Amino acid sequence: MINMSCGLSGHQVRRCVVAAGTVLASSAALSAHAETLTIALSSSVNTLDPTQAQVVGTDVSIAAHFYSSLVARDADSKLVGVLAEKWYPEGDSAWVFDLKAGVTFAGGEALDAAVVKWNIDRIRNPETKSRNRAWFDPVSEVEVVSPTRVKIHTKGAYPTLPDQLSMIFFLSPKWMERHNPATEVYGTGEFKLKQFVAGDRLLLEKNETYRGVASPFSDVVFKVIPEPSARVAAVSTGEADLAFDIPLEEVDRLKKGGKAGAGWVPSSRSMVVRMNTNKPPFANNVKLRQAMNYAIDKQAIVDGLLGGLGTISACQIMTPAYFGYNSDLKPYAYDPTKAKQLIKESGLAAGTQIELQVPMGRYFMASEISQVVAGQLQEVGLNVVIRESDFSSWVQPYSRGEMGPMALMGQAWPTLDADGQLGLYGSKNPTAYFNNAEYDAALAAGRGTTDPKQRLTHYRKATEVMCNEAPVIFLVAQPFTYATSPRVTWKARGDDWIRASDVMLK
Repeated sequence: MINMSCGLSGHQVRRCVVAAGTVLASSAALSAHAETLTIALSSSVNTLDPTQAQVVGTDVSIAAHFYSSLVARDADSKLVGVLAEKWYPEGDSAWVFDLKAGVTFAGGEALDAAVVKWNIDRIRNPETKSRNRAWFDPVSEVEVVSPTRVKIHTKGAYPTLPDQLSMIFFLSPKWMERHNPATEVYGTGEFKLKQFVAGDRLLLEKNETYRGVASPFSDVVFKVIPEPSARVAAVSTGEADLAFDIPLEEVDRLKKGGKAGAGWVPSSRSMVVRMNTNKPPFANNVKLRQAMNYAIDKQAIVDGLLGGLGTISACQIMTPAYFGYNSDLKPYAYDPTKAKQLIKESGLAAGTQIELQVPMGRYFMASEISQVVAGQLQEVGLNVVIRESDFSSWVQPYSRGEMGPMALMGQAWPTLDADGQLGLYGSKNPTAYFNNAEYDAALAAGRGTTDPKQRLTHYRKATEVMCNEAPVIFLVAQPFTYATSPRVTWKARGDDWIRASDVMLK
């Protein structure tokens, strides 16, 4: 790990540059030939269990190679069928999914409506402790109508259920009797697991029983390379075909060099500093939380660190790409004087130390942004201490509701719907760190109707409440940067999904 102390504060934001040596695994793990695709990840895979997967850029994307979902969102953000041939609502309290016939696991057992029911019921079971259980709170029953038809009954309207199901993958009930899905794989997807070295790499090989649309690759390597400079070097030398979170100056250099492709697209990810409103000093202290927002010069982050490519968050965790985005909200102004006054009124004891946790290797320019944030909070009199750790060490206690006072993080939801993104802060979510009855009521109302206009009205209310209550420091929507080797093409997408099927050989 590399810790940087750049002394960034106020408008004097300086670019931090870390020169890191290129440390790669053996050439055997990273060798690239005509049928092997090598993808460089910036952070580790936390679990192979799809019922516990929530990080789209690693765990969920990995699961999509091994397992099948009912539906998926393609590179054009269109919802397409995978296991499902068609799907449609039945009134306001049920969704029907007609399944493709003949899909089987490697051992020959069918992936039919009974398997779909078993998986969803397993996630809904509190004893499973699935991180994705909250997505199925509106579900009342899963009914097997026939081997190829399943009906999901809901407690009311649930217009985004198909979107949420794009992140749910299906395990074999028979296989689960004797195996651990956190470290083993047995699915119906295009690939099967050949090797998993936690924190280092995954090797995937073709699943010979797969009958879907195939990518041009017989093998896929996911290699964990936390250092940005090492990811750039891997693509430049052909040891990796695709890499993400590339420093902006390296994007320009790679494009001009002509030996690799590189670029950026607007992402759906909003960078925030999340505050734990369940514990002091932020619990029941909206003035302090608002002060944190007034203390940060977001435009300085965009101009000084992001090369002008990011956009300031308009007092919400959604970008205009989301259904439910509130165009009436405006960003918190940069006003250090007001921040100091609110801190005084908040009653925070002078000298109180506040820890800012920074998970490394997952979020774009996390260390640099955290230095700016900490420096500007210190300018208004707060005693902020940065604590960096690798993402895998940070995410486990975070998932258990054990986050510290503050954490820098990026948040996005691949459905591009307010129901998913704003739902991250619903009090029933174990990682909400926010409990507000008015906010919860607005979310429930938005989920409880299929009328788009009514949904927008409810989400407008939810975003207004969140803006005022300020459970986060609203920072910026980050650019999504990437690099490709000369032998492949990849249609850039800013929603975090990483799939071998989106990559083509030239």
